[in-house]
Amino acid sequence: MSATLILEPPGRCCWNEPVRIAVRGLAPEQRVTLRASLRDEKGALFRAHARYCADARGELDLERAALGGSFAGLEPMGLLWALEPEKPFWRFLKRDVQIPFVVELEVLDGHDPEPGRLLCQAQHERHFLPPGVRRQSVRAGRVRATLFLPPGPGPFPGIIDIFGIGGGLLEYRASLLAGHGFATLALAYYNFEDLPNNMDNISLEYFEEAVCYMLQHPQVKGPGIGLLGISLGADICLSMASFLKNVSATVSINGSGISGNTAINYKHSSIPPLGYDLRRIKVAFSGLVDIVDIRNALVGGYKNPSMIPIEKAQGPILLIVGQDDHNWRSELYAQTVSERLQAHGKEKPQIICYPGTGHYIEPPYFPLCPASLHRLLNKHVIWGGEPRAHSKAQVDAWKQILAFFCKHLGGTQKTAVPKL
Repeated sequence: MSATLILEPPGRCCWNEPVRIAVRGLAPEQRVTLRASLRDEKGALFRAHARYCADARGELDLERAALGGSFAGLEPMGLLWALEPEKPFWRFLKRDVQIPFVVELEVLDGHDPEPGRLLCQAQHERHFLPPGVRRQSVRAGRVRATLFLPPGPGPFPGIIDIFGIGGGLLEYRASLLAGHGFATLALAYYNFEDLPNNMDNISLEYFEEAVCYMLQHPQVKGPGIGLLGISLGADICLSMASFLKNVSATVSINGSGISGNTAINYKHSSIPPLGYDLRRIKVAFSGLVDIVDIRNALVGGYKNPSMIPIEKAQGPILLIVGQDDHNWRSELYAQTVSERLQAHGKEKPQIICYPGTGHYIEPPYFPLCPASLHRLLNKHVIWGGEPRAHSKAQVDAWKQILAFFCKHLGGTQKTAVPKL
């Protein structure tokens, strides 16, 4: 009997959903190597492999422990989260959510160093536009964005999704959130179309326009919206929650709660930047740059004038923290945000800390980006994280984010209990 790869669900699914991979028709206890590969939109190749042993019936399910390779142990989704770029320090990104990633899966006879003949293969499509989700380009006033609407008549709870340094318009997180019932606006704020190429200062009036756009949209359910941001995008979200009306819930992924490199302005208020000193850059043995300590000291702690006045926020706050974040000390900053809120008689934010987890906490099954080119420094910098721990954190953080928004914006998602 010839070997066959079996995928459940067969053929395709959304990127944030698990797939069950099994092989049938092997010899009893046959040793095999499974390989996965895909190319991103720029042609960069990502690969992973793992060694397995079939059972006495000649069957193999990736629920069995891998014997080694890109990962070892019981990791049913390891062939995805362990993908590594052929080109060093190349970040895994989805640039066009309308086109799926196609994962090539192969089963080869034997183990390394040189697996033998190809036994079977299959293609697995992983989509970023869930079934029924509608994608709408937004050019309203100054706002440059893409709105993703869930299937159905609506209206739906609304979320604005903001990324960090580098600018442009990244849509993959917003499109996946729409598959969970949220009208989600992926918002650009610089380095996109006619927006400024650089970020000399952060003007919250632009982001206020985006909030107004969402609340005036007939498919968005008020009275408030949610905010989701990572890195600098998280700090923009915390600033929006502090100064703007109609923000019902805010999620910060590895934010700092500080005006870091540039002033944050709103009307007559301005938060001065904390600043940084490039002399504090460290160079690792690998030659990669470590920037974790380049920011100036937060003198005065939560009273420092560069702190975002988060005590003005009306809605609840969730802080997702990678304890091995090397962009800045996210855990320390999260505790400082909590101290500031409590000092002003406010409720503590919900803080979820993930050990072994770096800066880029992405949707489930995204491969870890341990280091890549920093757009401002034009150097390859360390982002932190250990692949297995980081992957588990991403799965749990996604559940936490969905549960948080369902609770505070309306929805049917059950409350998630942190696993880490």
